[in-house]
Amino acid sequence: MEMRRAIMGSHVNLFLLAMAVACAAGCPNSQKTAEQKARKIVLKVAHNGNEKHPFQKGFEEFKRILEAETKGVVEVQIFPSAQLGSEQEATQMVKLGLLAANASATAGGLATSVPEAELFNLPFIFRDLDHCYRVIDGPIGQDLARIIEKKLNCVVLGFWFSGIRNVWNSKRPVRTPDDLKGIKIRVIASPIVIETFNLLGAQATPMAFGELYSALQTKVVDGAETDDLDLLYEKFYEVTKYVSRTNHMYVVVGLIFSRKIFDKLPPDVQAVVVKAGRASVTAEREGMAALTATALDELKARGLEFNEVERNLFREKTERVYERNAKRVGGMDLIKKVIDY
Repeated sequence: MEMRRAIMGSHVNLFLLAMAVACAAGCPNSQKTAEQKARKIVLKVAHNGNEKHPFQKGFEEFKRILEAETKGVVEVQIFPSAQLGSEQEATQMVKLGLLAANASATAGGLATSVPEAELFNLPFIFRDLDHCYRVIDGPIGQDLARIIEKKLNCVVLGFWFSGIRNVWNSKRPVRTPDDLKGIKIRVIASPIVIETFNLLGAQATPMAFGELYSALQTKVVDGAETDDLDLLYEKFYEVTKYVSRTNHMYVVVGLIFSRKIFDKLPPDVQAVVVKAGRASVTAEREGMAALTATALDELKARGLEFNEVERNLFREKTERVYERNAKRVGGMDLIKKVIDY
């Protein structure tokens, strides 16, 4: 009996020893897993483009870098297609710390909160895309970023680009400002853009982007002004016909990150957020360039008629917009500085 007890005792001891070894090997991993779960940071980011839009490409690069360089401590959740609210609503959510980041255009979410951002909404202020990038990536863009940060309690990680806007409608070709008279054009909720199209003779009609397709179907409006990607992705080619290459606006988009959330992040994560933001600028702009290059051919294949315009006539008609809005965007000297940069 004692021999049996001794044998059983030795088995128990061996079992306990094995458990001790397993615990010694496994406990640190378990502890590490628990620590990782405790440190897990979820960042929700939003934009109003669909999943094919360059905004999505920009945020996917942002997500890739953040998650890789923090070794999974940070998880980025992307909400496209205005799932969390309109661009204006998402901008306010960033300000309040309810959303980590948003793509907020000077012609959209920023226009209603930061009047100075409308500097880049002035018609024909940029000569071409290279001029636009030089301005927004240089001292003028950095000065505006500081103003945006102060008014929206955010960090501007960089400026994305959302295309060159043109006018289109279903009634007739538009080659001069006179051709716009009486045409109801949906415009973005920017006082400068509304004034611009009223001066050109159109009936400027601000409305939510999501309402535009049905408004075109029911003839509430005759047309709108967007870039080629919106024309293609939102299928506006089904309800319009004539596109005028006005190139009246180069849409600048602020990649804004909530200051309330940023300040709560560990310093090492803050550094990666800034790095990821810069990388996303390159990815988003490259995505925009690549998709825009093919969109024009697709739109022509779908039957849209593209017309060149007398841009000097459009520019002359809208010169008063500069004078009337100079004070709210930083003064005529700043406007001239942008033009001559």
